[in-house]
Amino acid sequence: MIDLATFEHPAVTTINGKHWFHELSEEAFPGQAFSLEIEEVLYHTKSAFQDILIFKSSKFGNILVLNGIIQCTERDEFAYQELITHLPMFSHKAPKRVLVIGGGDCGVVRELIKHSNVVDNITMVEIDDMVIQLSIKYLPQMAKFHNHEKVKIVIDDGFKFLSNLSQVDESEKYDVIITDSSDPEGPAEEFFQVNYFKLLSNSLRKNGIVIMQSSENIWLNLDYVSDLKHKAQKVFPNVEYSQCYMPSYTSGQLGLLIATHDVENNLKVPTRDITEENEITDKFKYYSEKVHEASFVLPKWADSQINK
Repeated sequence: MIDLATFEHPAVTTINGKHWFHELSEEAFPGQAFSLEIEEVLYHTKSAFQDILIFKSSKFGNILVLNGIIQCTERDEFAYQELITHLPMFSHKAPKRVLVIGGGDCGVVRELIKHSNVVDNITMVEIDDMVIQLSIKYLPQMAKFHNHEKVKIVIDDGFKFLSNLSQVDESEKYDVIITDSSDPEGPAEEFFQVNYFKLLSNSLRKNGIVIMQSSENIWLNLDYVSDLKHKAQKVFPNVEYSQCYMPSYTSGQLGLLIATHDVENNLKVPTRDITEENEITDKFKYYSEKVHEASFVLPKWADSQINK
């Protein structure tokens, strides 16, 4: 049991006798912060890679924080997990082999299991095993399929793992790659550069699809989002920007980049008929065919820069 009265963390302060977590980042979110009241600090440590904090919020349930940035909350995690997973999965005709880079909370894996009637195997590559183990304990509704028969977990650097894939046969590459990394600081910094998109490209099967969170959104840093899409377009001829709405991410949004070499694939519309997979879609809380299409619709001022 961690005593809140004596607990010290740069993101935790006491105001009028209540303890608050403040998501502060002058680099990512200059001039603003997102705050949540803390009921209980469940765990805190510094792994070999990052600062890990897990606390129970008065309104958002258990929350995973890495390096002072919220990764997921029990209240709204399903929105991000569903969109980043089902956009590429329903945009691919037959996603048999799927790779997840990052995603230590196992939320993406949970969503991928909903496609187990189509998917043959899922590989998740996470650099920090401690994130997985803590998610199993404190976020059990997310990390419920870490030991599923179709799931293989590899503890390794995602960049290194992808580098090794460039020399393998087509059969060992992937139909869908989901990059669920942390923000571009520390071990995740390489995941937002042109070389990373090249590694993703070399790890895909023909007509494969990749998706990644953009770290920023149109309200926080439109120039960054536009530049990231431009980097992706240096490698992939077909790139689109989508957005997910959830209150626990600063400014209430998170952007996603989805890309493929298949120029005939309209990523904005599901390729597989969702209505024929009611067993899957009945399990969705956020994703639907309409949400798939609407997630690509941007307000005019942002669309004119990102999709110019």
